[in-house]
Amino acid sequence: MKEASGYPGIESYGVIGNCQTCALIQREGSIDFMSFPEYDSHSVFAALLDQNKGGSFHTRPQAPYDKCFQEYILDTAVLTTRFLSEAYNVEFTDFMPMKSDGKPERNQLVRKISLIRGSLSFDLVLKVLIDYGKVDTQIEYVDAHTVIFKNEAHPEGLKVRSSMAIVEEETLVEQFSLEEGQDAFFIIEAAKEEQPEAPIAEQFEELNTKLQDTIHFWHQWIKTCKYTGDFAEHMKCSAITLKLMTSAKYGSTVAAPTYALPEKIGGDKNWDYRYAWVRDAAFTMYAFMRLGFIEEASHFMKWIYDLIDSDINGDVELQIMYRIDGSRDLEEEELDLEGYKRSQPVRIGNAATGQLQLDVFGELMDTIYLFDKYGQNVMYSFWRNVEKLIDFVCKNWENPDHGIWEVREVKRHYLFSRLMCWVALDRAIRLVRKRSLPTDVSQWIKNRNLIFQDIYDNFWDEELQSYVHFKGAKTVDSSLLMMPLMKFISPYDKRWVKTMKVIEDQLIVDDVLVYRNLHDSIPNKDEAVEGSFTIGSFWYIECLSRGGEVEKAERYFQKLMSYSNHLNLFAEELSPSGAQLGNFPQGFSHLGLISTLFSIDRQKGQNTFVLKQ
Repeated sequence: MKEASGYPGIESYGVIGNCQTCALIQREGSIDFMSFPEYDSHSVFAALLDQNKGGSFHTRPQAPYDKCFQEYILDTAVLTTRFLSEAYNVEFTDFMPMKSDGKPERNQLVRKISLIRGSLSFDLVLKVLIDYGKVDTQIEYVDAHTVIFKNEAHPEGLKVRSSMAIVEEETLVEQFSLEEGQDAFFIIEAAKEEQPEAPIAEQFEELNTKLQDTIHFWHQWIKTCKYTGDFAEHMKCSAITLKLMTSAKYGSTVAAPTYALPEKIGGDKNWDYRYAWVRDAAFTMYAFMRLGFIEEASHFMKWIYDLIDSDINGDVELQIMYRIDGSRDLEEEELDLEGYKRSQPVRIGNAATGQLQLDVFGELMDTIYLFDKYGQNVMYSFWRNVEKLIDFVCKNWENPDHGIWEVREVKRHYLFSRLMCWVALDRAIRLVRKRSLPTDVSQWIKNRNLIFQDIYDNFWDEELQSYVHFKGAKTVDSSLLMMPLMKFISPYDKRWVKTMKVIEDQLIVDDVLVYRNLHDSIPNKDEAVEGSFTIGSFWYIECLSRGGEVEKAERYFQKLMSYSNHLNLFAEELSPSGAQLGNFPQGFSHLGLISTLFSIDRQKGQNTFVLKQ
């Protein structure tokens, strides 16, 4: 058994994808996580969660190297890993093919190995765990260059093909060699019954064309980005990351491509994020619209349109999350895996899907409002279902819920849930007035005003001189930072200025890392707790910029970016040491980055493409 410290840091990974699924590649080239064939399918590589039996793919150089570094080909999701020494120079290029015209490509992961200088032998590590290891994985040796991994649950299996011989006497080889100027290809794909293919050694030209098409696709896609301000590299990286997590087939977007990565090492908050949260997806579409990617927002609206149409049948049955195809079954279970650095349990599925989280109506309605304004006019047939959602908010906003952080133990009257109910009504009223839709908004206006007064009167603590994160609390939470961002309160309002001071006193460590607050206690900054919440840091910086502290906001943004990994990627949380925690990469963190940069540039008066509410 390897020591827990033997696990690479979460921050040591890059991500590639094809808008169908993603794979995580460690900075020294090991592919340690991938669900296949889609984001929420079973994982086939999961060494990130169990180094012994989780499964991984690696072609490790046998000779020592002096330097190893990893980077994306500029403005793409094509990842290169290079190893340099006095004796050799070798480059891995990992990508999931995309057609240059953006149409679906065959679902594959391709590794190209190019030995630029010297001669070199490689270790070959190829371990696949089908269906999370619930049933033993079987290996079928097709020929010297092809193997298939399968079991009873997935008889179609996963095929691995190589231009190098990887099978010898019904056994996987453990090494291979290359000479200077020689290339090798490995392909990981579904093992479907198809016409016999030519050996990979005869497909080099086709595979190199796929690589160029994939690079061309990303270059053409990112050209749509309207952002012209500072930190363009970070902005484009976040946009590509969100695109990687957005299904080309369905239009939905997953919160993260991984499951069970811990929010605290050794802790039990290890959740499955490979699903489409209505909240996260709605915020992501707002980020896409800000950047000029209207097509992605349109595709998502089609997904949400169909979802709402099927989930409103005499009553509102909107879940907080769904599978990427819109199905509702997310039954939670625990796997027999060690867990990242022995953090257990390792969960798949998500029982939080049955929770009441009233804030999702606000995020969804805000996105519908903005899409109508900057994308396409809302269809009346869709609007009639939206009316039912807003009526549901009117009837239920006074109820306690589980809140944005999905606290499982108890329901409370959370300020953030109230705030987003106010947003749902406010944006619906604006849309009715803008479009002259035949809706009686009198009850909506009445309830919007009641919610405002409820927050103003019942969530303000006179002794603390601050808004609090639920009724009766004596503490704040990072979600309160959304109050001025949702235009509920002016960033210059005296009450808000005082609330910001309490947030800084209670939640901030190391001047830019912001804790959230699940219950009603001030996080102890000297104890081992879960990490700071990355999007909370972005919210805080955006509040600073909107409150006129632009130079401070810009400097804090620079500081926060120093916590990103070598590829400018963020997980869900950060430890004070800079280690990434939680599922990775996290869409919530990257959409927060996008919003913060736009706010800073707007306050600086730069010429950026900005959506205004």
